[in-house]
Amino acid sequence: MDKNHWEIIIIGGGLAGLIAAHQLSKAGKDVLLIEKKQYPFHRVCGEYISNEVRDFLIKENLYPSDIEPAEITKFRLTSVTGRPAEMDLDLGGFGVSRYYLDEFLYNKACSIGTTFLLQTQAEDVSFISQEDIFEVKLQGGDIIYGKHVLGAFGKRSKIDKQFQRDFMKTKSPFIGVKYHVRVEYPQDMVALHNFEGGYCGINRIEEGKFNLCYLGSREQLRAFGNIPEMERQVLHKNPHLKAIFENSDFLFDKPEVINEINFSPKNPVENHVLMIGDAAGLITPLCGNGMAIAIHTGKLAADNILQSRDRLSIEKKYSQLWNNHFKKRLWIGRKVQWLFGSQMVSSLSVNLMRHSEFVAGKIMENTHGTRVT
Repeated sequence: MDKNHWEIIIIGGGLAGLIAAHQLSKAGKDVLLIEKKQYPFHRVCGEYISNEVRDFLIKENLYPSDIEPAEITKFRLTSVTGRPAEMDLDLGGFGVSRYYLDEFLYNKACSIGTTFLLQTQAEDVSFISQEDIFEVKLQGGDIIYGKHVLGAFGKRSKIDKQFQRDFMKTKSPFIGVKYHVRVEYPQDMVALHNFEGGYCGINRIEEGKFNLCYLGSREQLRAFGNIPEMERQVLHKNPHLKAIFENSDFLFDKPEVINEINFSPKNPVENHVLMIGDAAGLITPLCGNGMAIAIHTGKLAADNILQSRDRLSIEKKYSQLWNNHFKKRLWIGRKVQWLFGSQMVSSLSVNLMRHSEFVAGKIMENTHGTRVT
């Protein structure tokens, strides 16, 4: 990096940050993206993308067709005791690993002019109102400046703490755990299996592999001492999960794990920073739309910077569009989450899906968006 002034600085190189970087660079903007890791790398993620963003990705040549992502058209739900229900997905989607997709989008953004600063963290972001510019302090002490800053730093970060965002003030009871496995399982299905205290999703990704990812309880992990023992004592009580765990070829040396997953509401703009992806709001994993929402928010932020002339109109328009597209979906996701993770309510949710297709379809409809172009 040979300069310290940029038109746009994006902090975080997940889906939202990469999409925004690509779209802004494509329009001729001077973009720097800061990512604390080096591509490619694994992330704890469901690795299912709703088709709501497929048309957009294809139009922008950002759909990873070379690896033939898994086509997902069906949904299976099981209760804690293993009682199943199935239904067709309204839009459907595709499965692809973040390990592959993030690097694919990184290369696309590089090829169109985005500058990347990898293996570096942004530690402090300040808006200097007199100069209408951001000052960003980097790990190691360097300081850079940007006309606009997009916050794509995921579920929680040092910047969230610096901004004293409300969700940082409370502890979350959830942990996320992810594996890649090879297993005999339906190729066109995303399944959600309940266990006491959480739920586990599985779907096919590229190269015949499956993503196995669950939202569990921090208290249970503490009680059983380690992840394998918690899985044996808790997850395996669902016979479907027991069969998956006992019959899978696990491809990681150890699972990917994250703590402090918080679904509390967030503001889409903080201290003049446009928040995108999980930094703006995290939908509960059972809704299966986190990746699509991240892609959509990156596009919305880029569009607003390109279409609006002044900072106030960019912030106002982005907040309005974010709320219109996502606020209700995230709220419904938080409410629907109460139907999962315990024997009684998971049985109720399975019964609802089996006997009231209309209601189940409405829940699905209201946690999914419309197609993005």
